Amino acid sequence: MVEIELICLLLMVVAALDIVARKAGLPYPVLLVLSGLVLSLVPHLPHVGFDPELALLVFLPPLLYPAALFTSWRDFRRNLRPIALLAIGLVLTTTVAVAWLAHAMIPGLPWASALILGAIVSPPDAIAATAVLQRMKIPRRIVAVLEGESLVNDSIALVVYRFGVGAVVTGSFSLPAAVLKLPVVGLGGVLIGWLVGVAVHWLQRRLDDPPVQITISLLTPFVAYLPAERLGLSGVLAVVTSGLYIGWRSPMMVTARTRLELSAFWRMVVFLLNGIIFILIGLQLPAVVGGLRADSWFALLLDAAAVSGTVVLTRILWVFPATYLPRLISKRIRARDPYPAWQSVAILAWSGMRGVVSLAAALALPLSTAAEAPFPGRDEIIFLSFCVILVTLVFQGLTLPLLVRALGIADDGESHREERIARQKANQAALAYVETLVDKSGNHTNRVVRLRDEYRDRLAQLEYCSELTTEPDPAKLPASHFNHLVRKALQVERQKLVELRNQHHINDETLRMVQRDIDLAEARIVEADY
Repeated sequence: MVEIELICLLLMVVAALDIVARKAGLPYPVLLVLSGLVLSLVPHLPHVGFDPELALLVFLPPLLYPAALFTSWRDFRRNLRPIALLAIGLVLTTTVAVAWLAHAMIPGLPWASALILGAIVSPPDAIAATAVLQRMKIPRRIVAVLEGESLVNDSIALVVYRFGVGAVVTGSFSLPAAVLKLPVVGLGGVLIGWLVGVAVHWLQRRLDDPPVQITISLLTPFVAYLPAERLGLSGVLAVVTSGLYIGWRSPMMVTARTRLELSAFWRMVVFLLNGIIFILIGLQLPAVVGGLRADSWFALLLDAAAVSGTVVLTRILWVFPATYLPRLISKRIRARDPYPAWQSVAILAWSGMRGVVSLAAALALPLSTAAEAPFPGRDEIIFLSFCVILVTLVFQGLTLPLLVRALGIADDGESHREERIARQKANQAALAYVETLVDKSGNHTNRVVRLRDEYRDRLAQLEYCSELTTEPDPAKLPASHFNHLVRKALQVERQKLVELRNQHHINDETLRMVQRDIDLAEARIVEADY
């Protein structure tokens, strides 16, 4: 019973802090982590366990999948070079830099354990990056690169992590074998994700049952992740590949009704899992410090500051050369992709938040080796990983909005421009279709004329918006001939439904079913106005 009450308390804290974060304009993961730290210090509060294997299974697939599902494949492909440089080059560079520093600073820490620490803290977290950036108005390309990086980098880091753990536990390691196995692990994960995507696409196209289709969508990341992991392949890349494959085909794969419900479902799943994850990170403080010796605190804090600084500094030193050197060397890259503003590069360099993957990997370290000896440096690795997560999430997460404002970074309007173009083209196509009906059949009924006038008014509004350099004034937009009347009529419908329900002529299920259609109709009117 205590566990149920504690879970309810955590969910209440998540909801309350999300409201506070919106009001204060702060990244809510930061507030959740800090609240978890505070709660962990409350006397007599039951300890919230964190099974790392369960965390990777329960949290990682259903959070990676919607991130990939709603990622633009076009943007991902266009930014493949910077994404690869960050997800592969930076991860490996950070791993080596942290390993070298940890081996030099921590007495008795073997190279294999140092490499494990480097692999744990090297990948920025997809969940943290998305949660921190989603409420900031920054250029679309920055978001695309960061999201693409965080979707791929976990697979590289986790492969290095597994090789390191295997070397410590068994006492043997072969670098050539590891290098040869790395592409097999990655490509194998991609293949499994593609096969799962093909199968789910085939199945979803033949269904028209939203509850069943939502269940299939929920199971998809697990169906991709589990076989890949069991075969020793990259479960992360399997989930990401299946999400990208299905996301590209989803517009024609499911019905409009299913799409609406799927979108709402995944938004809720992501919100709840994100909130629980970040507050759980803070709650792990007692478990993290429990195995440390009291006489080593000062040295450990110095080590934590050095490792955290190395993680942050390595990213900064990598991002700027990786951005400008390829353009300096290659004229073709320069012509295709001109030099970006240094302010945008600075935001990219400062957006390296770590999260649940790093914590789960650290806590999942074995207690002993195959020879029954204690796992070397396990407590120190867990503590240092926890400190890196706190520094990058709290310090960088809090300062990132300030840096965005100080550098004058603003939304480049690319998304809004593309949205207007898409609406224009879609409305022009629909108008052309309606006018062919009039021309061919001579059908001038009021319904056809009204529909034609509606599309003409929408196009007039969109053309008016496209001529503006600032946000349009809604009061000056050309009004539809009947949009205002439609809203009033829909409001009357809604009031009448409630009246019928209150008079017991209809039940609540009937009210909700009819009201949903009214809400969708009103949403379409609102979209048409902008």
